[in-house]
Amino acid sequence: MSRKRPKPEDAATPPLIDLRNVRVIRGTKVVLDDFSLRIEPKEHVAILGPNGGGKSTLIKTLTRELYPAPRKDSSMTILGRERWNVFELRTLLGIVSNDLMALCTTEAAGLDVVLSGFFSSTQVFDHHHVTPEQRLRAMETLERLGAEHLAERSLDELSSGEAKRILIARALVHQPRALVFDEPTNSLDVNAQHSLRETMRRLAQSGIGIVLVTHHVADIIPEIERVVLLAGGKIVADGNKEEMLVGPRLSRLFRFRVEISRRDGYYHVW
Repeated sequence: MSRKRPKPEDAATPPLIDLRNVRVIRGTKVVLDDFSLRIEPKEHVAILGPNGGGKSTLIKTLTRELYPAPRKDSSMTILGRERWNVFELRTLLGIVSNDLMALCTTEAAGLDVVLSGFFSSTQVFDHHHVTPEQRLRAMETLERLGAEHLAERSLDELSSGEAKRILIARALVHQPRALVFDEPTNSLDVNAQHSLRETMRRLAQSGIGIVLVTHHVADIIPEIERVVLLAGGKIVADGNKEEMLVGPRLSRLFRFRVEISRRDGYYHVW
């Protein structure tokens, strides 16, 4: 299998993510094995696979919550670097995940959750000093997402879709190089799913890199051209969307008969 890789804007620009022959072990189980993945800056990529295939472990590895086992000929870099201060990394690679939502204090106002992104925390604590510049940028980010009306409302007053927009604003407040979306439409109703996908489209069109990790084919927005199929802790296929999102290939991935259709740039399965 071969895939034509996008050319970086500058030959000296390091890849956003470059994993080579990585193995990640959780407990006694090897979850990712001989795993290699390279994503260029500003590239839009979907990582698609069934539950239990290694998607969550991959995200935790990228965010340095998990670390690969030391092995010969194995390496992992983010933006060209092997070692990172985690707080610095979080300013360059924004994460939008349900795990993060679960950690946020439900009584916190939307604006405070966005501001917490400056401190890599889940809320603004008493020892944090919020500058006027940070507050202005947080409000500008909410306005960019059409969510400024949520600034003073607490998370427990918001719908799942509104809370997800707050999390996106929190990830965006640093103006990161890329955003990683982890199963973004889980728990959202049909209207909120549509709204979130439109938000991802606008972000992709603005030039920010999008890494979408999901088991929902319908989450793959038209701007995503590359799809990586992940199962059993291994990449089973990697290529152009049109080649990856076909019935026989997805049937093997999800282990049941899949039919697929396309409309307005989106793919749907049943």
